[in-house]
Amino acid sequence: MPDVRLMTYAPGHFHAALVQKEMIPGVLPCVHVYAPLDSDLLAHLGRIANFNSRPESPTCWAMEVHTSSNPLGRMLAEKPGNVVVLSGRNRGKIDVILAALQAELHVLADKPWIIRSADLPRLREALDLAERRQLVALDIMTERWEVTTRLQRELIHDPALFGSLESGSIDRPTVFMESVHYINKSVAGTPLRRPAWWFDIHETGEGLADVGTHLVDLVPWLLFPNQSIAVTDLELLRARRQPTMLSRADFQKVTGESEFPRFLADSVQSGQLLYYCNTTLSYLLRGIHVWLNIAWDFEAGPNQGDLHLARIRGSRSIIEVRQGAAEHFIPEVYVVPRDEAELPTIRRVLAERLDALQADYPGLDFEQVGPRLRLSIPDRLRVGHEAHFAEVTRLFLDYIEQPSRLPRWEKDNMWAKYYVTTHGVDLSRR
Repeated sequence: MPDVRLMTYAPGHFHAALVQKEMIPGVLPCVHVYAPLDSDLLAHLGRIANFNSRPESPTCWAMEVHTSSNPLGRMLAEKPGNVVVLSGRNRGKIDVILAALQAELHVLADKPWIIRSADLPRLREALDLAERRQLVALDIMTERWEVTTRLQRELIHDPALFGSLESGSIDRPTVFMESVHYINKSVAGTPLRRPAWWFDIHETGEGLADVGTHLVDLVPWLLFPNQSIAVTDLELLRARRQPTMLSRADFQKVTGESEFPRFLADSVQSGQLLYYCNTTLSYLLRGIHVWLNIAWDFEAGPNQGDLHLARIRGSRSIIEVRQGAAEHFIPEVYVVPRDEAELPTIRRVLAERLDALQADYPGLDFEQVGPRLRLSIPDRLRVGHEAHFAEVTRLFLDYIEQPSRLPRWEKDNMWAKYYVTTHGVDLSRR
């Protein structure tokens, strides 16, 4: 495979830097950045500089910065690289992706690719173009690489342990996923400064259309591995949106700006910013009831972190990933027998299953916590969210080396995923 030469376009989100958190074999150290000269660019360069200067395993990226009032036109005219990395403003991202593909460039783009259902035809055009030209266009689905999620997928496909999937109901869904993030947080040990435009839902998308992309992606990835999902497999049922309220003091704390900018004026009421970043959605996937809750609070309490719950009900047991106070905000996997009388049998079956997984997950064990069985996951298997970006990038490079390795279901499921997120937002607004 020829060396990969990265070009980063308008890095308005910290995920652009996380692609470079470590050096990756096959990627040249010189990275070209095309962007307007603004605070987003300076923040990005600062994060890369921190990676280069950290005392443990420093990186050695050489950044070539090209500022311009038309960074996209300049990048496509000069093309010093063969891969475009995108992570920034979501409105118009699909147009940049299409332009890059038309210029014969591979694309590694952060989610979401689109935030409006009106852009679904543009998404289809981009996916079809990449396929025709044997280019790799991938969105960065880091949650698939979280060890607890991967173990949950292993366990729900063991009939002796999990049983079979039930259809559930709208009030008792088979799949229940909840994710709570915080606006004010630290990344790579540094307080995160959010740009003011990040609070414009027309720029970044609402909760379901943005971070909710990860949950919508995981549902078929967990339930139907390596299978294509069609729109006919889906039925949206209910959705609801709700704002998180930010005072001017909150806004200044996270952006550095003392006043709400003019472009947010329509979202300000009684001195508070109504940031519509919270969405719930109920839908059917191949007849199975799914319920999602995506929420943002302003900041976590002391010694707290993001919250996550993923519960999948089987006829014999429930397999859960929990990340809350009881888990010290570290995700853990639980097996909960549907009938407590079955606990001894479930214990035996789980022990056999974990023995079979030792080659891939060495040291994996479990312990009983009341009526539940909690997996004991060795620390060496927990690499953390920020390290998952390198794992996604390595997979992306593998596809570039041999495009035929890119499975068909990735393209089909990307379309289905963004159908759910964008039409789900439409439903919540009604």
